[in-house]
Amino acid sequence: MSASESALARPSPVFWLRLAPFFCLSVTFGATLGFLASGAPLILRVRGVELADLGLLQLINLPVGLTFLWARPVDRLRLPGLPHRLGWIGSMQGLGIALLATLSFGEAWPLSALFGLALATCFCLATMDVALEALVVETVGPERRPYVTSAKLGGASLGGIVGAGVLVAAYDRIGWQAAVLTVAGLNALCLLPILFYPEARLRLGAAVAERRLGLGRLRILGGRVIVLGLYFAALFALTSVNSLALIDLGVPLAQVGLVTGSLAAGINLVMALVSGALVRRIGLVPVVTISALGVAAAGLAMLAACAIGSGGLGIAAAVFGTLCAGGLGVPVFTMIYRWAEGPQPATDYALLFGAAFFAAMPLRVAAPALAGAVGWPLYFALCLPFYGLAVALLRGAFLRTLDADRAAAKAAAKAAA
Repeated sequence: MSASESALARPSPVFWLRLAPFFCLSVTFGATLGFLASGAPLILRVRGVELADLGLLQLINLPVGLTFLWARPVDRLRLPGLPHRLGWIGSMQGLGIALLATLSFGEAWPLSALFGLALATCFCLATMDVALEALVVETVGPERRPYVTSAKLGGASLGGIVGAGVLVAAYDRIGWQAAVLTVAGLNALCLLPILFYPEARLRLGAAVAERRLGLGRLRILGGRVIVLGLYFAALFALTSVNSLALIDLGVPLAQVGLVTGSLAAGINLVMALVSGALVRRIGLVPVVTISALGVAAAGLAMLAACAIGSGGLGIAAAVFGTLCAGGLGVPVFTMIYRWAEGPQPATDYALLFGAAFFAAMPLRVAAPALAGAVGWPLYFALCLPFYGLAVALLRGAFLRTLDADRAAAKAAAKAAA
């Protein structure tokens, strides 16, 4: 750890100030994807679009899952005249803002053109995020990463309040152009703090190792990618379709937008901060265990709500599921940072998160169609055991890593003595 990093190990005004860039850029991530990938399906469902067709909109998220294909240039190439990571972050964020501004004029354009612009915007957002995660690995010590993870997840939740909640609820009044320009303006405003981040001064000593091609690295990290992919797929299947289930239970769109958009994002914001403190106090694995049990209980409640046709119970189950799922983000992403340590953290992070996200994509696309085919009660009944298996495998991978770290620390202490 560098002297500068050590000085920031204790919470202080400077410490919290250093978290602001991570928080702000995550706000843009949550707002942009919240509107493009979460808000639009609700609007279209109210207009009568079939569940199977709505699943295809999840392809907007595809660049998030494919970043491992182009993460290696982000690791190896430095844009002329700019700091390594900040150069990629600023250029990708700027291009994404320009694409959103263009998209705002396209309400009457063909759907294929709008989809292409949304996909290109997500590409810029995903590439920016990979560079940002590499910046975390390279400039933030392991003991402080739970705080950074809390800030990032909290920012994404706040962005979700805007993109998937406020803008959906206000859509009938403000329309397409104002909604998209709001997202673009927020992205521009939230770019400013990272421009002052002292990347070079805070950079930790990078490990020296042979650079490997991304796909070669995938073979090394493959087991962890599979575990994460199963977890992301199972969590999405059990929780992220709750908004569509509520629509089919007869809950009005504005209320669904409030509950699964603004309220849910607000809960995630609070839980990101709380779970970060809990990870440091009681440990990573206990937080995962308690939160996962809560998510499973919420899934059972949603199954019951769909079986008896109760919108009120469905809302309560969705809120409780969001509360418990919010406790999982900090430990999961903290461990991803741990697994991404090495000479090419952008590539490793892209493999661990991006490839795992991509592996879950088929289920993300098929989940609404499956629910439409078998009905919501049977759908949730099928998801619950799958979720239990995925969490068990994830918890086991975490325990193995933590045990190995403790063994390595003891061996180092013994060698030093």
